[in-house]
Amino acid sequence: MDSTELAQYMEATDSISKPWLLVQLRLKKLQERRATLSDNEYFHQLEDIHRDFMNLGEWWRGIEDEVF
Repeated sequence: MDSTELAQYMEATDSISKPWLLVQLRLKKLQERRATLSDNEYFHQLEDIHRDFMNLGEWWRGIEDEVF
């Protein structure tokens, strides 16, 4: 699944507010642009995505049935 298909899936399933899917979309887009980025820029963007992912914390606790 490429980033376009993932974005279409997210729109079709009203999942744009699911933060883990947004992280996955960002990773997919970064992967698709990898060949055009320097190593330094790639790792900088990867660190940014990782930091955002780690900041999500355990927001899902108590609402697992609703979000998964």
